Amino acid sequence: MLIHAANNKNLKQAADCLQAGGLVAFPTETVYGLGAVATNSLAVARIFSAKQRPQFNPLISHFSSAEAALAAGHRNNAATRLAAAFWPGAMTLILRRPKNSLITALASAGTDTLAIRVPSHPAALDLLERVKVPVVAPSANPSGGISPSTAAHVANGLGATCDMILDGGPCESGIESTVIDCRPELPVLLRPGPLTPEQIRDQTGIELQISKPLNQASQPVSPGQIESHYAPRATVRLNAEDKRQNEVYIGFGPSRNGLIQDFNLSEQADLIEAAANLFAVLHEADALGTAAIAFSPIPMAGLGLAINDRISRAAAPRPSPYSEASQSHFQKANSNE
Repeated sequence: MLIHAANNKNLKQAADCLQAGGLVAFPTETVYGLGAVATNSLAVARIFSAKQRPQFNPLISHFSSAEAALAAGHRNNAATRLAAAFWPGAMTLILRRPKNSLITALASAGTDTLAIRVPSHPAALDLLERVKVPVVAPSANPSGGISPSTAAHVANGLGATCDMILDGGPCESGIESTVIDCRPELPVLLRPGPLTPEQIRDQTGIELQISKPLNQASQPVSPGQIESHYAPRATVRLNAEDKRQNEVYIGFGPSRNGLIQDFNLSEQADLIEAAANLFAVLHEADALGTAAIAFSPIPMAGLGLAINDRISRAAAPRPSPYSEASQSHFQKANSNE
């Protein structure tokens, strides 16, 4: 059986598998990640191959402690304050990459940056402590597709390419980590996530600058920056006040004007519940084989910023994986490895 409960016996087996160069999908508090040892270039290359991920798109390295994570890059005052406030947790920091970094250059996609995180999920932390080295772990799904919030989602999308899948139940947050670039004097929010700018400001006094999504020809310094991402097979329509023919409708809050909702992210209009349900509902809707999915309007406040970010990227035009821009970035990343 490919899926294994995240118990002591299987966590040991998973750690042994990673240390041998294998790929292990494991739960975090955000989404399930596809893990490989970050210092093993061949293992990291297997992730890009398994996900069919463009090699210009960097990976996040996961650590078992804030001390180890910050020591891997060029830390500064902002990074230290953020780490003290929110790690372990759903936050990724972008630091300058040391020239003597032990993490393979492929994980940084040939850039001079390093993406680091300390997850809070008990199984993820246990696994990282057993492996004793950082583990890169992008979302465990085919590149550009819907992120997995259950072990079954992983098995359906990448089951044939994983050596092992650890089942820790549904993910708590349901959306990927908040990503903050700590290299500028004023830190920049690169990807909204479970930690909101308001929470960060209230707990650290740091006022984040907000970045815009990249187009397909730009070089990302962090996962989740590419314009088209998190996409189902169906086309996606946003801020829909009506349901069209042959369209699956995903609501938020109570139905209005007699509109029939096929799914609802949160009938109580709770943004935390909506974020936790987002990818699971998208998986269910897409599995119906519909040609189109419509989302009702979702507020931009708090976690609504991250939810709207994900569904906006799901609705964006989808480029060919073999576009000229993709090939250019692929060659650049390879030349720096």
